[in-house]
Amino acid sequence: MSKQINLTKDPIWDLLRKVTIPASVGSLFQTFYNLVDTWFAGRISAEAIGAIAKSFPIYFVIIAVGVGIGAATNACIGNLLGEKKFNKASLFIAQSVIFAIVTSVIVTLFGLNVSNFLLGVMGSDASSIALTREYLDIIFYGTFIVMIQISLNGTLNAQGDTKSYRNVLIFSFFLNIILNPIFIWGYGFIPAFGIGGLAIATVISQLIGTVYLAYKVNSCKLRKYLYIQCFIPKYVLMRDLLSQAVPIMFSMLFIGVGIFNILYFIGQFGELATAGYGAALRVEQVFLLPVIGLNTAVLSIGGQNFGAKEFYRIKELYSKALLFGCSFMAAAGIILFFGAEFFVSQFTENSEAIYHGAIYLKIAALIGPIYPVFFITTAVFQALKKSIYSLYLSILRLTALPFLSLWYVINIRGGDYNDIFYTIMATNWLMGLAVLLFIPFFFRKKLKLSFKKLFVF
Repeated sequence: MSKQINLTKDPIWDLLRKVTIPASVGSLFQTFYNLVDTWFAGRISAEAIGAIAKSFPIYFVIIAVGVGIGAATNACIGNLLGEKKFNKASLFIAQSVIFAIVTSVIVTLFGLNVSNFLLGVMGSDASSIALTREYLDIIFYGTFIVMIQISLNGTLNAQGDTKSYRNVLIFSFFLNIILNPIFIWGYGFIPAFGIGGLAIATVISQLIGTVYLAYKVNSCKLRKYLYIQCFIPKYVLMRDLLSQAVPIMFSMLFIGVGIFNILYFIGQFGELATAGYGAALRVEQVFLLPVIGLNTAVLSIGGQNFGAKEFYRIKELYSKALLFGCSFMAAAGIILFFGAEFFVSQFTENSEAIYHGAIYLKIAALIGPIYPVFFITTAVFQALKKSIYSLYLSILRLTALPFLSLWYVINIRGGDYNDIFYTIMATNWLMGLAVLLFIPFFFRKKLKLSFKKLFVF
């Protein structure tokens, strides 16, 4: 753990700033990375943008499993650090890496064998499937690299180090700008791979980043307790990781399922509608960055404080993170609403795609202020080792409620493209208010804290 940061003693506002900012900056460059890929895809063709958009729900399987591993590692190690059990915390470093390797094999086999079916369900024809697979297959072959990278990052986050991964993402962004055109259009002895070149550049960047994070973990405080025998699989520790990771994985997967559902209904309005939504989705990610950073910060800070039994600090952490997140998203929503057409036009010149993408961004701006409730509450659930609650929330918010609502609005009432997003807005606000009503009862049950004064600013 960094000498400058004490997650169980330093003031909450200071910790939120010190942990959130590097995480947000890292997420910013991760988003820039995705935006650059989208931009390069647009230079290939409008169909390539659509292929990238349709690949996302499938590619999200990798992200979901990785986030589960990273969050479980963060929570388990963070709790142990709060309890001052450093030897056991080091064991989790090794077990997490082993867990990451095993799960990567499963994910790779899944992706390579199920992608065609899922793309077909989304309405892709044979040529569109072939184009998307050029990208996806390479990504899935590199799954084990990104899984190990996320595992190592979970170890560092648990110690309050969000700067190392930030550095990885900044470096990867600039490397990606160099590698993308080389592998897309070819250079010298390197042949042109087209859309597959985007994936090759990604895998190379991830490999270099993983090596750097391995070096940082090898230099951290817990390294002195880490021995080669720690990498022998241990059932009890694997079970702890699995019990925390699986609900998080599935809750993240439901994000992909949610996007899959939206793409299913959008696909009824044509490929350009899909392309517009795909471009707009990339833009929205930029505006969610501070909230994503808050999620990382709340998980890291909350995990150690739960282990140290500093329960009042967790309640304070929740309320202050919520205040910042909702305020920021309300302000960002104004920019997003009035600049919707401009932002989407940076990724495609097709007027119809711009039109469809702008519709989504304007409605997303109205959803924005409620998003922090989900991100921050989920982080608290994970920090307190109640990740199963994250799964329940994801099922309701991202799958059950929106799918049933969209099915009724589009297929029964005959709603149009705009109605898809109005429905999504309504379901998000409904779930957000429900979460705010639930969280006081959760704190009283789990932390034995009175909910008479939940919000501590």
